[in-house]
Amino acid sequence: MASPMPASRFLQRLRDEGATVVEVGDWENHNRNHVGPWGPVHGVMIHHTVTKGSAHTVELCRNGYEGLPGPLCHGVITKDGRVHLVGYGRANHAGLGDDDVLRAVIAEKALPPDNEANTDGNRHFYGFECENLGDGQDPWPEPQLDAIERVSAAVCRHHGWTERSVIGHLEWQPGKVDPRGFTMAWMRERILERLK
Repeated sequence: MASPMPASRFLQRLRDEGATVVEVGDWENHNRNHVGPWGPVHGVMIHHTVTKGSAHTVELCRNGYEGLPGPLCHGVITKDGRVHLVGYGRANHAGLGDDDVLRAVIAEKALPPDNEANTDGNRHFYGFECENLGDGQDPWPEPQLDAIERVSAAVCRHHGWTERSVIGHLEWQPGKVDPRGFTMAWMRERILERLK
């Protein structure tokens, strides 16, 4: 079981891994901790936003929208590869997912199919939203893919996790498709190489 790292350590880990970080407002204290616990943490979850425009995407992920208050993640990775920190603590990003998937992430084993939504993922995952329309056509520029790899590796390195602790939203919650446009198996291979 891993406790979430302090916000200052999270920031330093991302920078140590070579990520270009933008701090947005009082991100360190912007969270949903009043509605439930954050931690123990077991992994990193990658999403796409179904949005266009970096400024709009960052604002949406920080503030949320009607019916889903922000923050909607910890970091927003824009097309240019910058990582905008918008919150730290419990965030509305993972929702309910499959307890069998969580057990596989903890054990760092192959993921089973996600066929249930019975476990609070907001408590257990660091979350990164990535600016993309999610239609399978919108490109993923290399600086953005590189940033996804770097932030994932940074968190894994801190906690002593392998690449198997990084999953996509589509691997956690039935009906989700994000991230669409690359496979998580391919991204995990990149993270594995970076962690060597």
